[in-house]
Amino acid sequence: MPTSLRGIAYRAKQDKKARFQDLYRLLNEDNLRLCFRELRRNAAAGVDRVTFEEYAREVEKNLADVVKRLKEKRYRAKLVRRKYIPKANGKMRPLGIPALEDKILQRACANILSAIYEEDFVDSSWGYRPDRSAREASRVLETELYRGKYHWVVEADIRGFFDNIDHKWMLKMLEQRVDDRAFLRLIGKWLKAGIMEEDGRVLHPVTGTPQGGIVSPVLANVYLHYALDLWFEKVVAPKCRGARYIIRYADDFVCAFQYEDDARRLESELAPRLAKFGLEIAKEKTQTLRFSRFGGQENGAFCFLGYEYRWVERRSGKPGVQRRTAPRKKQASVANFTEWIKRNRHKPLRKIMTTLCSKLQGYWNYYGVRGNMESLREVYHEFKKLLYKWLNRRSQKRSYNWQGFLDMLKHYAIPLPHIVETGPSPQLQLF
Repeated sequence: MPTSLRGIAYRAKQDKKARFQDLYRLLNEDNLRLCFRELRRNAAAGVDRVTFEEYAREVEKNLADVVKRLKEKRYRAKLVRRKYIPKANGKMRPLGIPALEDKILQRACANILSAIYEEDFVDSSWGYRPDRSAREASRVLETELYRGKYHWVVEADIRGFFDNIDHKWMLKMLEQRVDDRAFLRLIGKWLKAGIMEEDGRVLHPVTGTPQGGIVSPVLANVYLHYALDLWFEKVVAPKCRGARYIIRYADDFVCAFQYEDDARRLESELAPRLAKFGLEIAKEKTQTLRFSRFGGQENGAFCFLGYEYRWVERRSGKPGVQRRTAPRKKQASVANFTEWIKRNRHKPLRKIMTTLCSKLQGYWNYYGVRGNMESLREVYHEFKKLLYKWLNRRSQKRSYNWQGFLDMLKHYAIPLPHIVETGPSPQLQLF
């Protein structure tokens, strides 16, 4: 972290009411050069089609030009290129791809905002923050549910969160800590930037921030910090009769309570609270369910960050919280693998196997948590069957028998299912 950002972080920690000025001045060539180096070299280009390599050829000249336009207030945000990727439920997720120049400036502004707000964000906020991964958040929730005095869980979903962030509220929230009009105007330009759809149409949204923009994650965290996190801490928690807990990863959150009336009260108050900030609860994905070591057959199950949570009876006969791959995610992984191998089966075998190793290792790295080995084996078995099927369709002549296929997998050192999560199990504690 540059010295200037360390100073901002220190002041933000010491004075929780401090408002920061002269942030716009930090968008200088030195800081932008560092931010340029932080960008992914192979990231997709924006509407101007300028790639990392092209920009790097005259990076000093380009950065000097950006800084000059910033100083003269001539900088204009470019259109955001829209791209759609499939979701597990069959729908498409819209992603925004800013132009490279906008990415550099967004990276700089995101670093500045993170230096300020990392000192404000509550511990229950996990998404898009340093040294906080989704898998670790899932483990923290498992531990809390197992050790805590909770008997009820509220599972909620915000409908189209990134598309419905209210721009006026967003800037008001930033003004709580930022006293720099030029800096806020720059954020406003990105919020209002037009979006170019895949068919060439240009949209000018009045709400939302493109999911995929570099500054969007920290803006999303700031928005829900004020709209949800502080409200739960300062309004909801004092009303509760018993234990209560919330964990949030970006716009995905789960609340746990000791008593049913506390859980029901939150569910009834949540929709009006979020509606105040232009957000809507997806009622079909929101529920209050029994989740207790004493719940027995009345216990329900819920999903968070791709994992399904449920109370089960361990081999020892004691109850425990099981965290396993959510069935919907497992089905989506198999479907995605099917499409991938169908499209790529004609490629050289070594290239297919190299990519397959990366895909499997990435899957094991995320879902390889204690108690989930059965799900990992099921996915691996499905992947093997699909791979065998489509490799044998590379030509009219069958390429492998089953034993030859297994020998080939061993030759390319295809990673087998394994647990990567380390450390003592939170469920070894006796009750």
